[in-house]
Amino acid sequence: MHPNDKLTHYELTQAGDRYFDGLADKFSRSLYQAPRGELRLTMLDYLLPQMLQLSKQKVLDVGGGLGQQAAWFAGRGHAVTMTEPSSDMLTYAQQWHCDEKTLPQEVITYLQAPLQELPLQVPGPWSLITCHAVLEWLGDPQAALAILSRLLAPGGQLSLMVFNRDALRFSNVVKGNLEKALSDRLAGKGKRQRLTPISPVSHEEITQWSVESGLQIVSVAGIRVFQDYLRQPPATPAENETLLALEKQYCRQDPHWRLGRYLLYTLIKPETPE
Repeated sequence: MHPNDKLTHYELTQAGDRYFDGLADKFSRSLYQAPRGELRLTMLDYLLPQMLQLSKQKVLDVGGGLGQQAAWFAGRGHAVTMTEPSSDMLTYAQQWHCDEKTLPQEVITYLQAPLQELPLQVPGPWSLITCHAVLEWLGDPQAALAILSRLLAPGGQLSLMVFNRDALRFSNVVKGNLEKALSDRLAGKGKRQRLTPISPVSHEEITQWSVESGLQIVSVAGIRVFQDYLRQPPATPAENETLLALEKQYCRQDPHWRLGRYLLYTLIKPETPE
């Protein structure tokens, strides 16, 4: 435990959402300076060009966190509007982007706002929206997906990544937390500095909510299909390369993608409603 982890108590917002003020450093330390975070970003770098039609269009990056995804798109010629409800996370992202001398600063716009306010503040419509690892931190992820659909232009693409409830259950079984898995006590409480999502979702839920929101799933992949279940982490660079090869080979193959720690979707809004 980090020295400050036990000193601060965090609560959900009135809407039941989890923000991350005061946790930017922990996020960076726990998620992105660790093998699991590195693999997640590597797999996104591998999958996004396959799963999206990219033509340097404007991007709305919803809940952009520490700014990795905004930087990825900006570095590839997209003008990005990055939204984030946490002032700490947004400040961290801006500073990191500023320190990246090769990153074109002028193409990123920053907005501190929760997802629920975006139809008023950045209504679009947007031809490309990214919303990665956000829905699982909201009290009502189904309503959030409906809002994203409202922001999306007809024919537009939504890159959606969610924390997979089925993977969380399987991981608990592997760890020996049998009663917890059996009783389905999987969601986090959203208090203190724990980073277990409060609303992990299933593929079946995303499928149903997409239909109800007027969206179509055109592709899906699993992120970290194998890494989280290893008894021993890779001990050498060669083993890391082999693991990465496995992740790339099976991330879109059934049934393996279904147990990815995260599920990555491309959804489209049809030009004409069905």
